[in-house]
Amino acid sequence: MTRLLLASASPARLQTLAAAGIDALVHVSGVDEDAVLAQARARFGELEPADAVLVLARAKVEDVAEHLPEALADADDLLLLGCDSMLEIDDEVLGKPRDADEAAARWRTMRGRTAVLHTGHWLLDERPLPAEGGVGTGGTHGATSSTVVHFADLGDDEIAAYVATGEPLAVAGAFTIDGLGGPFVEAIEGDHHGVVGLSLPLLRALLGEVGVRVHELWRTA
Repeated sequence: MTRLLLASASPARLQTLAAAGIDALVHVSGVDEDAVLAQARARFGELEPADAVLVLARAKVEDVAEHLPEALADADDLLLLGCDSMLEIDDEVLGKPRDADEAAARWRTMRGRTAVLHTGHWLLDERPLPAEGGVGTGGTHGATSSTVVHFADLGDDEIAAYVATGEPLAVAGAFTIDGLGGPFVEAIEGDHHGVVGLSLPLLRALLGEVGVRVHELWRTA
């Protein structure tokens, strides 16, 4: 049976997979995101937000592939998935806020407005190749999910209360759609799973690139 290894510490991504019947393994990457983006800009020039999240998703997967935990070092059934999210508003790209003041300032900018949440996905097939007795493809594939988000026009008291929960400090764009921030998102255009941080339809497409059907990853018990 093929297993999925998620290169992310995000509980929301893990929960999204679990709700879809996939009990993923987790191993968090140790990449320096700022350094990765700086190297990419030096090589390719300024990056579009949809490309930046893809660069980071790939870097996370490749880092995990190089530093698999000892218990998985000899595994022959692994697909590795990395994800990264950023919010784009007014041609500015926002990741996780540094502190509560920054989170509150962002919400004062976002309230009553529209932004785009970009989530990059990168899948790496680590299974042995047929020549090695396996069924792997050696494939490495990536794509970005971009979803338009319409924010409610929050009052200052609502912003203060939300920031005080600490939730906005832990997520890209300083909001969630599946948690306390849900009431503050009036509508979306696109895949809501992408806003949570992992697009299930996009994952299905990437799995297809390496010859795996999504139902083959469903838990059996």
